[in-house]
Amino acid sequence: MRTILMYFLILVIFRVMGKREIGELSLLDLVVYVMLAEMAVVVIEDPKRDLWEGFVPMATLTLIQFILAYITFKNRKLRLFLSGKPSIIIAKGKIDEQVMKRLRYNFDDLMMQLREMNVYNLTDVEYAILETSGKMSVIKKKDAEETPLSLPLILDGEIIDENLDNIGATKEWLLKELEIRGYGPISSISYCSFEKGIFRVDWIDGQ
Repeated sequence: MRTILMYFLILVIFRVMGKREIGELSLLDLVVYVMLAEMAVVVIEDPKRDLWEGFVPMATLTLIQFILAYITFKNRKLRLFLSGKPSIIIAKGKIDEQVMKRLRYNFDDLMMQLREMNVYNLTDVEYAILETSGKMSVIKKKDAEETPLSLPLILDGEIIDENLDNIGATKEWLLKELEIRGYGPISSISYCSFEKGIFRVDWIDGQ
């Protein structure tokens, strides 16, 4: 009965937290899921423990996860601190070994993940991005013109300076271009990207 109850409790908690595949879990998600499983095991293995000794900490952990999810949704800096950010391993066909060194990511890891994307030759890669989940996203050279790398220049009302550097642009240029097109203050923009001379802009609700 304990096993059945804990099974359905964990199932409900995972459903409430939202659907995600294993490969899409962030480090924070993984820690929470492991802790939930450990709490369930403790209650199942020791019949002398009251069930609430498992329910209460599991509910507390779920509440913490909800609070952090809400805060990080509004705060990009905290989101980056907890979940990290995508890293460009290959840009315009050139491998960035400094980024690999910083991530402690070696060529065996790179080749393995490229093979998982059905890419067997480094010379075929225009861009390779290591996502926060550890999954690799790849744009091949033959697809680069049809699917250019789209870097967000603004996220949640905040200018992403490093992405401006990647496209060889400045903050002054971005502000001027947005003003010419009639867009409001940066704080009111939830997402802005620039590709093939075209801006894609979305607004923050309520602003």
